[in-house]
Amino acid sequence: MNPLTVPRMPRLLTAAAAALVVVAPLTTPAAGAAPAPDPAAVATPYADVAGPATNPAPTWSGLDTRVWDRPIPAPGVAAATVPLDPSLTLPRAGQAVRQAYGTIDQHGRPAIATSAVFLPHGAPPPGGWPVIAWAHGTTGLGDDCAPSTHPRSPRDADYLDHWLDRGYAVVSADYAGLGTPGLLSYLNGQAAARGIVDSVTAARGAGLPLAARWGIVGQSQGADAALVAATRATELGAPAGLDYRGVVATGAPANIEHLFQWGGPGFPPVQLPTGLNTYAMYILAGFRDQHPELDINGYLTPAGREMVDAAETLCYAAMREKVGGFQISQALSRPLQEIPDVFGHLRRYMGTPAVGYDRPVFLGQGLLDVDVPAPSALSLAAEMTLNRQPLELRVYPDRDHSGTVYAATPDTTAFLARVMG
Repeated sequence: MNPLTVPRMPRLLTAAAAALVVVAPLTTPAAGAAPAPDPAAVATPYADVAGPATNPAPTWSGLDTRVWDRPIPAPGVAAATVPLDPSLTLPRAGQAVRQAYGTIDQHGRPAIATSAVFLPHGAPPPGGWPVIAWAHGTTGLGDDCAPSTHPRSPRDADYLDHWLDRGYAVVSADYAGLGTPGLLSYLNGQAAARGIVDSVTAARGAGLPLAARWGIVGQSQGADAALVAATRATELGAPAGLDYRGVVATGAPANIEHLFQWGGPGFPPVQLPTGLNTYAMYILAGFRDQHPELDINGYLTPAGREMVDAAETLCYAAMREKVGGFQISQALSRPLQEIPDVFGHLRRYMGTPAVGYDRPVFLGQGLLDVDVPAPSALSLAAEMTLNRQPLELRVYPDRDHSGTVYAATPDTTAFLARVMG
């Protein structure tokens, strides 16, 4: 049977088996010693964010966009560009600005979004600095959680400085709804993808010395956004003259919808780690916002309703503390399978494409990852292999979610040097 036409669930079983086949020949490290991983980041699976269990106070750099009362520009057009507050810049950045720009939100409406742009030290090369669009991991859904309003975590600062040192400019989109009107549509790759491309278009159109050549790098939530953006980058960037070259994704939360659709009282029948339950509350909050007609509140227990409501405002550290030992199975009073076409809705909301990549893809996964367990990304890798996508897969047997970022750095550096050429 043609693997492109088999039913979805049997195909996933085939893909999972194929993942075991395709991993082995692709795990050889790239030449050169890997940078020493940050011990704290490797030991702590939740190193995407840092801080106390209350929302930290944002620093707006003079551009508070929580209420936007000005005209929204066209997608990819900057509405404002201001210097980034010095407390928020990166050690290796020669210049840093914060931008507000036009995009399209999860409801198909014009929206305002924000980003931070970091330029290397020194004079740009002829044609400008090549660009890396950084797609960040989970920080939360509330306005206080926008990355451009906070110092970067130690891991992210190390990682982004690494790219600046190699002569790349970094454009870091916040995603629509983070620090701007509306709610961040969590794991909605289509909405985030549009914002990522529009952030690069806006930065270049605002006169910053950026080249047309660009790639995408994403981790965790951002890996999903980066992969979806990769399937749309050429088309969306072409009108602005952008030259998209490839994508790096580590810790990608793919195929989550296949499990999430079965959520209900008592399912899953095992205790999940706090991190996974926290992500589940964010998913329910975003899905509820995307589909008010489905009455998601009618599927929630009173405690579940409280958790999902809190997920709309609490940043990750605070939300994780609130969730504690609470389980997604305790949040649901009815099986999600009672929603007509629930899998179709979830797939359209949070699905990661297995086809449609016109430029090279680097996919990195740690086998000790408990935030995004390995079968998630490896099943996607197998599907992409079956569909003959331009995939380079690297597996890191002794790395967790955050540690994979460090372990993959030599491989991703070589990959981007090759494709950005």
